[in-house]
Amino acid sequence: MNECSNSALVSGTMLLSSGDSTSGQRAAWYALYTSSRHEKMVAKQLEARQIETFLPLYRTWHRWKDRRKQVELPLFPGYVFVQMNSGNRVDLLRISGVVYLVSFLGKPAPLAGSEVDSLRRGLIGSSVLPLQPHPYLKAGRKVRIRSGPMAGVEGIFVRRKDIVRVVLSVSLIERSVAVEIDETDVEPIS
Repeated sequence: MNECSNSALVSGTMLLSSGDSTSGQRAAWYALYTSSRHEKMVAKQLEARQIETFLPLYRTWHRWKDRRKQVELPLFPGYVFVQMNSGNRVDLLRISGVVYLVSFLGKPAPLAGSEVDSLRRGLIGSSVLPLQPHPYLKAGRKVRIRSGPMAGVEGIFVRRKDIVRVVLSVSLIERSVAVEIDETDVEPIS
């Protein structure tokens, strides 16, 4: 049985290195699909190769017959995000645990930079705001967070009972995370 904790992982949510941007412009973010439960191992291997990675994690309680333990799980199971030039994809596919680079028509598909930035800002502010996986949402009322640690982040407004959440989505992999927030901290996007 799983129970999400009220806090999200702050230290260690982002495994970052110096990156490999060889040109003057910044490399794009891509999604790597990994073998089941190999996300942390792949992220460590990428970090060792000086490739900038982003592995968002959250903490939850797992219960077994004899004990309860808090564990760190990926927010997007099966995915690790990498910032790279598209020419480096062959090296990535040789890493143990990597299944494929998310692509369309045989070409690596870059993630929208705003989605990755929103996630990173959300994780930095997650020490204050509870963060957890959420079913992917395409439609809904778009809002912008106007104050707090996630000011400027855009997402979809969701209200269940007395809990207000903003859902941040990564459209390329069709996955989402939800952040609990005070209703007065959001404004509609016109």
